Amino acid sequence: QVQLVESGGGLVQAGGTLRLSCAASGNIFSNNVMEWYRRAPGKQRELVARVTNGGSTNYADSVKGRFSISRDNAKNTVYLQMNSLKPEDTAVYYCRLWFIRSGFNDYWGQGTQVTVSS
Repeated sequence: QVQLVESGGGLVQAGGTLRLSCAASGNIFSNNVMEWYRRAPGKQRELVARVTNGGSTNYADSVKGRFSISRDNAKNTVYLQMNSLKPEDTAVYYCRLWFIRSGFNDYWGQGTQVTVSS
């Protein structure tokens, strides 16, 4: 089993910064992908950013140039640096880790609230 624990959410003014962290523990296959999703009130969950164990990254168009995803493989931790935050970034942010080994293994964190005030 794998556990994901997120931290770093909070309340910030527009234009501010936050850094989210997600630490994974348990039986983790090294060849994995870590992602950040978010769900805003009344909206569907969306993929914010993705990073592979090799360091390849992808971002949603809405956060390109403002957010940066990174990971520390030794610590099984993924980070989301969020700069120039906007009120529309307000959402619950979820960490996800998945890998393929004896099937598809898919794990989610509990979520952390990010609120950006105008």
